[in-house]
Amino acid sequence: MTAALSIRDLTIDIGRPLVRGVSLELEAGRIHGLAGESGSGKTLTSLAVLGLLPRQARTGGSISLAGEELLGMRRRDLNRIRGRRIAMVFQDPSASLHPQLPVGRQLTDHLRVHLSLAKDAARTRAIELLETVQVPNPAEALKRYPHQFSGGQRQRIAIACALACDPDVLLADEPTTALDVTVQAGILRLLRDLATQRNLAVLLVTHDLGVMSAIADEVAVMKNGEIVERADRETLFRDPQHEYTRTLLAALPGSKIEEADAADEADAATEEAADE
Repeated sequence: MTAALSIRDLTIDIGRPLVRGVSLELEAGRIHGLAGESGSGKTLTSLAVLGLLPRQARTGGSISLAGEELLGMRRRDLNRIRGRRIAMVFQDPSASLHPQLPVGRQLTDHLRVHLSLAKDAARTRAIELLETVQVPNPAEALKRYPHQFSGGQRQRIAIACALACDPDVLLADEPTTALDVTVQAGILRLLRDLATQRNLAVLLVTHDLGVMSAIADEVAVMKNGEIVERADRETLFRDPQHEYTRTLLAALPGSKIEEADAADEADAATEEAADE
């Protein structure tokens, strides 16, 4: 199967080497986890895909989107790809949501710029996107500002913005870190559903292997700018080979996602009992 996004022997140097020889193959419909502690180089790797590294950064290797080389591409050409064929969701939705513009304006502007949709068509599409990410009362939500939503809802709106142009690849950089465990579980289930239903290739970047245990199809573990281990999820969690991976797993207090799912099941059981 041809990779939706291929990263081969990526190097990043910003005064000193920070990423060394990273290779990843992202396939459509699958969630690829990239895990590691702060400073491991995982976020730099994701930012390199969209050409968002600092100006002084020097890069080497290859980043290919369906056979088209991105590394070294002119900014004008990259701008046509960003948000259209590759989209990104950040840890803090305020990084992608303007605080002084209503949600509807932000979604429709994005659609009109990239897809040249008419105003009414863009509004209809915006409502559909908010429905997809399960924001309540989407037509009314278009009129509201980011600060009027909860943290989890803001992240769902940020995901809606990322999905607006139906990209092939979604980069998600610590998308659940700032959320409580129940809200986190909902966002992770949403990402899983989107990957499956939209045949979307997802790169999930996080320091939390508990998050990976919930939804990643395969996981690569980074340390000091290098990938030290990669395996499918079940193999990595059942039989980690690298000492660093074992250390990260040993630090897990338990699966936060399983706890959240258990809470959801308990709530559902309570509601069923009340209905009866």
